[in-house]
Amino acid sequence: MFTGIITDIGTVLELEKRGDLRARIGCAYDVDGIEIGASIACDGVCLTVVALGTEPQNWFDVEISAESVSKTNIGAWQTGKKLNLERALKLGDELGGHIVSGHVDGVAQITAMVDEGDSTRISFDAPEALAKFIAPKGSVALNGTSLTVNEVEGTSFGINVIPHTQEVTTWGGVAVGDKVNLEIDTLARYVARLQEWQG
Repeated sequence: MFTGIITDIGTVLELEKRGDLRARIGCAYDVDGIEIGASIACDGVCLTVVALGTEPQNWFDVEISAESVSKTNIGAWQTGKKLNLERALKLGDELGGHIVSGHVDGVAQITAMVDEGDSTRISFDAPEALAKFIAPKGSVALNGTSLTVNEVEGTSFGINVIPHTQEVTTWGGVAVGDKVNLEIDTLARYVARLQEWQG
């Protein structure tokens, strides 16, 4: 489990197609404190650490299944791409964002960006099947970042990104047309399922 509070910006150092896709991700984490088999959310996708190293910088390797590639923006990853990173929660950690599983539901596309004071309002188009789970003042995880929804109209929704978030995540470098990993709020999923069951 994660919170959607990003703790590092990583860099894709290598990509290798084996049976699955293998990625080496450079990070500022102390890799001596990471165990093989640990979960790290990379742009919101929960991935398992399979190798660690420190040269030429701290890094960890992950293996990514074809299923994960098909449901996320990982297929567009290239060497040098910056990624939002978050290590898995430990018992007793502060829950600063909202509960995020790291199981991406689909991909949303940035359709507009407008500066509002020091913040930036970003609009997205969500997949139609997921739009019903997105509600004003609800939470979504976008590229692993816990964000509050401002408005929703059909499959379109908007959020505001404050300067701090732009500085400590990859949100300071996004552009119209970018595809981002979308995870809907777990509570919204269960509410919708209960309504279907009772209907």
